[in-house]
Amino acid sequence: MVRAYAQEHIYKHPWERVTSASWRKFADPENKRALSHILEVDTLNCKLDPEAGKLYTVRAVTIHTPGPWFIRKIVGQEICHSVESTVVDAKSRSMQLATRNISLQKFIEVEEKIRYDPHPGNPNEWTVCKQETSIRIKPLSALASMAEKIEQKCVEKFQQNSAKGREVMERMCKYLEAESKGISL
Repeated sequence: MVRAYAQEHIYKHPWERVTSASWRKFADPENKRALSHILEVDTLNCKLDPEAGKLYTVRAVTIHTPGPWFIRKIVGQEICHSVESTVVDAKSRSMQLATRNISLQKFIEVEEKIRYDPHPGNPNEWTVCKQETSIRIKPLSALASMAEKIEQKCVEKFQQNSAKGREVMERMCKYLEAESKGISL
């Protein structure tokens, strides 16, 4: 079974500021508490296509994924490695991120897609963020009946982390706004 959910959030900040905040959210020391599940983010590849006006990046994301003790016993680890691929299209003012786990795949598959676009009703001042996440626990013979409950717990944890991520993005946008006006926070 696959659990999937979608969320939409409107940032009352211009697209350029929101996408800048997205790049900086993991590097800011003040965000470490809110995003404590993110242990490390490393850029693996970065390519700029000036003719198309696109930036392509691939980053490795190391995540702390604690769970119930019996799941940790079966899986044998609390760390998950993921790959995030990002395409920023400056001409159309769109930023798309796709993240997928590369470790623990025999137990769980997680895919998250996030897209930032100018708000259609206020394109110069607001940004729409659309997030889609799917989680699939692969049935383990001993835990097949529990897979659905585990998927639901994973969805709840992802939704909590998404809310923390939005808070961090809002804080980063306000910081960038103040920085652009020469104000220090």
